[in-house]
Amino acid sequence: MKVHFEQDASLQKDIDITVKAADFNDEVKKLLTHIEKFDEDIAKLIPIKTTEKIVIIKINDIILADVQKDSLTIYTVTASYVIQERLYRFMDKLPDKLFVQVSKHAIINLDYLLALEDNFAGTMTARLENELRTSVSRKYLSDLEKHLGL
Repeated sequence: MKVHFEQDASLQKDIDITVKAADFNDEVKKLLTHIEKFDEDIAKLIPIKTTEKIVIIKINDIILADVQKDSLTIYTVTASYVIQERLYRFMDKLPDKLFVQVSKHAIINLDYLLALEDNFAGTMTARLENELRTSVSRKYLSDLEKHLGL
């Protein structure tokens, strides 16, 4: 097996892996499965610092991150946490394929998105699991639609 590294600044945060072989056999299949599992295992947990303690939460449990006044509220499947962190800094810790920014003040986990509903004001509302809702601004709607494959 040969392993090569090629730097490509156009990829930004992404890593592009290509596996070349004479034929698709069990060894190649095993390697691809290992690479995919590695990507899943990289960041399953994230520490967040509240005023009282540091809590370790599962990234997949995060439903919504929403700015309220001067703090960021992280809503998970089981609880909500108020932290003092900028939304863009928190978003940098999350995987791009799961989370998308829907307004200046909110990030949602696409796995928990139930529906997008029209508002009277011409904006959309994202309806999420656990009875959560957040507004989707027109500026971010096209990016959300792209993530949804629309």
